[in-house]
Amino acid sequence: MDSQAIKPFQASLDHPIFQESVRRIRAWLGPTGLVGVEQEVLERLVHSSGDLALAPDLRLGPGACAAGMEALAAGAPILTDTAMAAAAVAPMARRTFANPVHSVLAWAPAVAPAGGTRAAAGMERALLEHPGAVVLVGSAPTALERLLELVEAGTIVAPALVIGMPVGFVGVAESKRHLAASALVQIRLEGSKGGAGLVGAAANALLRRAWLDQAAQDEAAQDQAALDPA
Repeated sequence: MDSQAIKPFQASLDHPIFQESVRRIRAWLGPTGLVGVEQEVLERLVHSSGDLALAPDLRLGPGACAAGMEALAAGAPILTDTAMAAAAVAPMARRTFANPVHSVLAWAPAVAPAGGTRAAAGMERALLEHPGAVVLVGSAPTALERLLELVEAGTIVAPALVIGMPVGFVGVAESKRHLAASALVQIRLEGSKGGAGLVGAAANALLRRAWLDQAAQDEAAQDQAALDPA
């Protein structure tokens, strides 16, 4: 389907200000070596952060975007480490595939366990209840570490995708290194950068592209059916 045919679907997801922002971001970034949805993930991250220097820190695992889009289009639940991250992705999820969006803090104990955090405890319980989820970690490296431990131990089914972008200076770089060393399907930001808004932005880029691609495929199938009536 050509770009003109896609525009009605795109208009339902993109505000004109966002479209103009992306046009400017693309011009400012110049060649990035990324194409398709990977470029869209980067552009949305820059849009959400206002940081044009973010590009070198983005790491996209082989096939990660495609795997995430497939899972999201199939209705996979989205688990986040904070309520802020859930709030960042829930509107796009509602407008596209109606994926359930949950903060793992809904499973967390009222008081952090000894030597641990509420986010890590909640992550374990949420993953056991939602195997194969798309997982967003923007704030709590302890939650990311717990996820990695559970996968390595074979306690849980590996998530369909992990967007690992915890922000900060304590345990953050270490958790990202451990994620990088794992076999998990992943998108991450290196160093101290990250946050709820950025994991939400990455997930929103995948939801948007998967929705537009599905809409284009459905429209093409309808056009073909009209040309070849039974």
